[in-house]
Amino acid sequence: MTRFYKLSGGGNDFLALAEPDASDATPPPERIRAWCRRGVSLGADGLFILRRTPMGVTMDYFNADGYPAELCLNGTRCAAQLAFHLGWNTERVDVQTGAGLVSARRIDPERVRLALPAPAAPSALTVDVDGTTCAGHRVQVGVPHFVLQWDDLERAPVHALGVALRHHAVFAPGGTNVNFVHFVEKHQMEIRTFERGVEDETLACGSGVLASTAVGLALGLLEMPVRVLTKGGFELDVDTDPETGFWFLGGDARVVAEGNLLPSAAVEPAPPAWS
Repeated sequence: MTRFYKLSGGGNDFLALAEPDASDATPPPERIRAWCRRGVSLGADGLFILRRTPMGVTMDYFNADGYPAELCLNGTRCAAQLAFHLGWNTERVDVQTGAGLVSARRIDPERVRLALPAPAAPSALTVDVDGTTCAGHRVQVGVPHFVLQWDDLERAPVHALGVALRHHAVFAPGGTNVNFVHFVEKHQMEIRTFERGVEDETLACGSGVLASTAVGLALGLLEMPVRVLTKGGFELDVDTDPETGFWFLGGDARVVAEGNLLPSAAVEPAPPAWS
């Protein structure tokens, strides 16, 4: 049996292992993929492993496809909340991620705020997809993002266009996350995201929120602070410190369950061979 925690950050859901035994120190990709498969196992957008250090905690993050990613900001907020939940830290903790150190502060048992360096400057990019021109911006926030302005989010082709852009040659070899964004007014934004590694739309994406905020600021369509509505129905808050230049990302981060993953949770059936 494997002890697990289930967390949600703005609708992004995660499995977490806290200082696991040697047998689960780094689960192989096929086991993570099986655990994260919805309908067959517990299901999640990804999994992280949390460990204590003298300076805070380390977080090793894996997408639902079983492979590591340098950064997941909603996952980082959830990792900090789990450290608080377990009593490892009280109000603040430094989280070492694959993309560097991120500082976290507990707002309450359901919200966490991160402080991290500002994203890289967005760069305009036009991509042709099956004869359709997609004019957007590339932004690196630990992981790559492509941001598209899209006023009618309810009808946005998040999956169809997201798949095509995520695998487009211009983003090779690693691909990209794809964000569809509506800049509502100077302090309000709405977003839907297709995430690589999950290979589908997720209910929220923290790094996508920061990437899209960076684009809105660059285009003069946003001013700090910014309220961001995600598909999960939660609002995330983005702000900055003019003196240090650091950005803040705050919002929902909850421990929702804990228990044991049984051996049957690791069963990964093959796709059906329809006749």
